[in-house]
Amino acid sequence: MEKHQYTNQLIHETSPYLLQHAHNPVNWMPWGDDALEKAKKENKLLLISIGYAACHWCHVMEHESFEDWAIAQVMNEYFVCIKVDREERPDIDQIYMTAVQLMTQRGGWPLNIIALPDGRPFWGGTYFMKDVWMNTLLQVHNFYQENPDKTVDYAERLKQGISDSNLIPVSKKGEDITVEHLKQAVQHWQSNLDYQEGGNAGAPKFMMPNNLSFLLRWAHQTNDVDILEYVETTLSKMAMGGIYDQAGGGFARYSTDANWKVPHFEKMLYDNGQILSVYAQAFKKTKNPLYAEVINQTIDFLKREMRSPEHGFYSSLDADSEGEEGKFYVWKKQELEQLLKDEFELFSKYYNINANGYWEDGNYILLRHQTDKAFADEHELSLSDLKDQVKSWQTTLLKERESRIRPGLDDKILSSWNALAISGLVDSYQALGNTEFLELAEKNMRFIKEKQMGSDGSLKHSYKNDISKINGFLEDYALMIQALLDLFETTGNIPYLEDAKLLTNKTFEQFYDSEKSIFYFTPKSQTDVINRSIEVHDNVIPASNSVMANNLFRLGHLTANQDYLKIAERTVSKMVDDFINYPGGYSNWLHVALDFTDKHFEVVLTGEDVIEKLKKLQENYLPNCLFCAGAADKQLPLLKNRIVNGQTFIYICQNNTCRLPVESTKDALQIVATDE
Repeated sequence: MEKHQYTNQLIHETSPYLLQHAHNPVNWMPWGDDALEKAKKENKLLLISIGYAACHWCHVMEHESFEDWAIAQVMNEYFVCIKVDREERPDIDQIYMTAVQLMTQRGGWPLNIIALPDGRPFWGGTYFMKDVWMNTLLQVHNFYQENPDKTVDYAERLKQGISDSNLIPVSKKGEDITVEHLKQAVQHWQSNLDYQEGGNAGAPKFMMPNNLSFLLRWAHQTNDVDILEYVETTLSKMAMGGIYDQAGGGFARYSTDANWKVPHFEKMLYDNGQILSVYAQAFKKTKNPLYAEVINQTIDFLKREMRSPEHGFYSSLDADSEGEEGKFYVWKKQELEQLLKDEFELFSKYYNINANGYWEDGNYILLRHQTDKAFADEHELSLSDLKDQVKSWQTTLLKERESRIRPGLDDKILSSWNALAISGLVDSYQALGNTEFLELAEKNMRFIKEKQMGSDGSLKHSYKNDISKINGFLEDYALMIQALLDLFETTGNIPYLEDAKLLTNKTFEQFYDSEKSIFYFTPKSQTDVINRSIEVHDNVIPASNSVMANNLFRLGHLTANQDYLKIAERTVSKMVDDFINYPGGYSNWLHVALDFTDKHFEVVLTGEDVIEKLKKLQENYLPNCLFCAGAADKQLPLLKNRIVNGQTFIYICQNNTCRLPVESTKDALQIVATDE
């Protein structure tokens, strides 16, 4: 057993990120009452350092500063030092990220904050080089000793600024939402889109799945050819770029350049769950075979590298292995020549083992610049032979890669991110009809229900080593309700809808502010933070409030609950100015706004043969439809009085008013198409 010179309190945690710091000479403590009480008792400032396991610069700062004995001595003498895994405690991360952004107009990880013993911050920043970090610690400590009143005054004003940042979007009076508002938003957005390479203009490039999802829907419902071409360009360039793992499937977090070539190599569950949904939606719309390949290969990656024996999905894979970023994923030319022998020449043309694919230090990143059809035609190959060849290459590379030292795995299981994976798998099943995808989603949901969900509808946020911990945040509830509704609409199984209603009731009980018509991010039962934050800004993961607005819209129609529909509309109406002026940061709100302003259908299927017909309908891209299928009414309003023994009917409804039923999916699709 390895012996360590230092061990701190993080050794008792389950988070891989916290455990990475358990043998630093810094006397790290986890966030909690013990650390806060110690700071108050000893009248020491809090030094709060926030990061996550796959964060490259977090590792760099740990190695340079937190493993250094001299720096640790200063930290231990003058501060109570707290390490936070931002993925375990997104609420703490939100508060202190807001503080640092208010102080410095920028943010990122590692996030380092110095706060009063009660948690009110007054200084902060991100990554610091070793000497700068040491000098800063001494300066901040000395300033506090010499100017305690000034420090407290500044901390109080900063705390007020954090509180005010939550009030801005929800203090507004709502206004009626119109299609014109959405047109203005999209027009404003277009100036920031890169029509040549896809994504937003410039670098770095983040995938932003929800932005692509909304723009695809907008293009579909408004027949906007330019926007559709933009979305297709983005998805194709991403799929053929270095941001996508050409050998093993799955996407890295972002591209460091404007061409999707050089990724920041960490792989996150939340990215890959959401990107499955986008490629599935795009495949339904375009039937582009490239999108199907991405779906299949990415799900293979999730099964192979991210799935626990209990059918939960792990959080992330590190960017680094053996201390080098990307080492697990890149290739030397000589190595490839030895592996592929006579096939190397064709391989090198397909995957750009040339100036285009060259990265640094003799390493190449696999990427493509042609579709398989174009490449096969150019090299006088049959398309099927090329596809067989590519599959063989991928198998060879994966086998070789298995002999390498793997990047670190963050093996905690987060309810919110697993919910995104469930939705992505369900969307993939609808698009491609592979029942294994639905089985994976249902197994994952059973795991969540058994390990993370209480009988009263309460959720835990994190799971590892058979320990469920940390009361769920709004993102856990909102995304899990969304996943349950996705499963219900795809299977017709009533228990999924019942669980969605149960979680919704708990969400209102613990998170809702009826005066502001908004949900807090933290439950009212939580007392260890200085401020209850409100999340409204859609980022790489959509804001939990926008997800809840969408959930309430769906539940309102599925259960005929008018209160849900009114709350959803009232909340969205407060965001109109924001999504017009900053549409890329409110794309999920735009989804719900489109539901209220454009035609929306409830598609009701009744009778014995509903699931087969449901599959046929859901192969198609129908973003403005929700589905309710059943052989018996089960007291569901949309099914009531619409079931006829021995016959299977499809009703196309709007606001619970249905047209005469049809029996064929073709006729149902025709009604939706002509009514649009």
